[in-house]
Amino acid sequence: MANLKAIRDRIKSVKNTRKITEAMRLVAAAKVRRAQEQVTATRPFADRLAQVLHGLQARLRFEDTDLPLLQSREVKNVGLLVISGDRGLCGGYNSNVIRRAEQRAKELTATGVGYNYVLVGRKAVQYFKRREQPIATTFTELEQIPTAEESSRISDQLLSLFLSGTVDRVELVYTKFVSLVSSRPVVQTLLPLDPQGLEATDDEIFRLITRAGRMDVEREKVVFADKALPQDMIFEQDPVQILDALLPLYLNNQVLRALQEAAASELAARMTAMNNASDNASELVRSLTLDYNKARQAAITQEILEIVGGAEALSG
Repeated sequence: MANLKAIRDRIKSVKNTRKITEAMRLVAAAKVRRAQEQVTATRPFADRLAQVLHGLQARLRFEDTDLPLLQSREVKNVGLLVISGDRGLCGGYNSNVIRRAEQRAKELTATGVGYNYVLVGRKAVQYFKRREQPIATTFTELEQIPTAEESSRISDQLLSLFLSGTVDRVELVYTKFVSLVSSRPVVQTLLPLDPQGLEATDDEIFRLITRAGRMDVEREKVVFADKALPQDMIFEQDPVQILDALLPLYLNNQVLRALQEAAASELAARMTAMNNASDNASELVRSLTLDYNKARQAAITQEILEIVGGAEALSG
């Protein structure tokens, strides 16, 4: 009977764990929806900014403009902006992006280039501080749904490091959202800005939907409307000054976009991890229930044998 009680307690414990993991999965799914709503809400500004930059590019030769954010220089030190999460229970999300950042740092070291980390997320901060890596600045306890204010703080710090000459290039290491079950760490250059990279291109947005009772992602192609600025448009300011004011906004938008993709990847990874944990708990409950029934049947059989044996002894 002691064995039966232990199995019953184990079943109860696993069922309680399943309730927790299922609740965490639903919370992550709800936050993914909020993340996609924010992406949709910020698109009009991003699209308009891209159109203005595209129009200015048609009127100016960006390569000939003497703007600090567009000027490349000899690279002696690189700033690595690494975006991780503040929380765990999201599968390999944090470890994958940290591993990619370490790999990039080794590549830079092999070519004789120094590096400094700009870390976003408690997991990356804890990891690199324990290993005494060069860290320029850190950002933790950000909202799970990124905001423009947070991206502005990060981009201001990056601009400060770049314009002061502390770093000669800024690279971004973050997790690109692919699907609910797939994401990949990528590296891209943020500063100096590439004049060709300022051209607006077709894009896509994703929506979290329910299909056949399960969460799925629906992608929608967004075609950029090429609206050039009128040739007879008169600028009150020098177009170069306008461009100088817009480039920090463009950088801020790039950082916000990366934060949003990283947040969607983290939430999707947590949702998948919790879904797998719930499935594993259900399978464990079925296995334990089978063991319990077998043990209970064995105990009943043993009691019947003891009763029959005792009756035969009395009759004999």
